[in-house]
Amino acid sequence: MTTLYAQPYDISATGFYFESTVEYSEKAARNKNDFGGIVEEYEIQFIDGEELDCDLAQAICLSQANYPKFFELCENLDGHDKILFIIALGECGYDFDPDVTDPCSEYEIDLYEMGSMRELAEYFVDEGLMGEIPATLARYFDYDAFARDLSIEYSEVRIAGNNYIYACG
Repeated sequence: MTTLYAQPYDISATGFYFESTVEYSEKAARNKNDFGGIVEEYEIQFIDGEELDCDLAQAICLSQANYPKFFELCENLDGHDKILFIIALGECGYDFDPDVTDPCSEYEIDLYEMGSMRELAEYFVDEGLMGEIPATLARYFDYDAFARDLSIEYSEVRIAGNNYIYACG
């Protein structure tokens, strides 16, 4: 379960932890400052949950305006889609639109979970991207040079402890 914290901007009020939009609504409605006024504005902070959800919160710039969508994304997106979403917003420059129901269908991202650009180069050669390379010449193929060429189009990012190589479409 993901735990968030609502930190009031009002310094005479106390914040609260919550794990759902319903819990937030109930606690926010009861939360008053030292003078009896209802607290209206909060900074929403990610406190506990999966590392991937933490990266997702950072990518969407978690706030009081979008925390309901954050909970929805955490619940409805699988791990691969969360990674696509994080890369789309944080690396490719896509905008976050909370009204889109299936955000990952909007993004054109070529994504590989690879340890390095060289590993991607080796994968592409193995998959035949360079055509058929005779075994007698294969040992002379310069994977490092090919990896450098790939780095013109592809970039690397680390998300939730894993390395990903991607190209924005």
